Amino acid sequence: MAIWDHFVSRGVRRDPVLECWTTLASLAGITSRLRLMTFVLNVMNRPPSIVARMAATLQEASGGRLVLGIGMGGHPAEHLAYGVPFPAAPERVARLEEAVAVLRALWTGGPVTRASPFYPLDEAFAFPVPAPAPPIIVGAETAAGAALAGRIGDGWTVPAALLANRLPTYLDALAGAGRERSTTRILAAFDLGKGDALAGSPWVEDPAGTAARWRAAGADGAVVGARTTGDVDLLVDAAGG
Repeated sequence: MAIWDHFVSRGVRRDPVLECWTTLASLAGITSRLRLMTFVLNVMNRPPSIVARMAATLQEASGGRLVLGIGMGGHPAEHLAYGVPFPAAPERVARLEEAVAVLRALWTGGPVTRASPFYPLDEAFAFPVPAPAPPIIVGAETAAGAALAGRIGDGWTVPAALLANRLPTYLDALAGAGRERSTTRILAAFDLGKGDALAGSPWVEDPAGTAARWRAAGADGAVVGARTTGDVDLLVDAAGG
């Protein structure tokens, strides 16, 4: 189950929106096998040192089921509404790269001291150490983002429509960093629209065949958007209950 990191709807602003971490913690308490994913954290919403502690806590509480998706953010109206800084893309990318480094450093337990223009640490301890450390999946749509994911992430998530175009860049970045493709995970993201959008979708009508086709295209898995109870029910039924 993947939960997005927004505070207000990107459609009708009065539509209810549940906060990401609180929702995942609730799901962890009422499930035992479900994987829990942030899809994707906005790097500007919380200092990565705090994210590291939140993630370690949820990893402990859920028995190791957390996947941490993170990206540079991209909804400026929300930032303005909530007073969250929204610097230009180059700075947000730099913050994202630094945030991933902070997460990995703190997940060793510490003490960690790091100089940084954005997220300095001074003798920072972080226990309990998450075991295992949550995989970090970098969300990125641009070619530069795909290359960054290849360099620093345990995986990459990209809108499905962009997968074919961006995949060579991601693979080149992996090779340039001396990393094996088999050690990472690619997730194709499907945003199927508003309302009960999954009715008649290939993910409902032929989930196994659809998954096989996307695996052949280079994806290891998929994130399929579901905004309503009806959509969730369709996915559960398609998965065999």
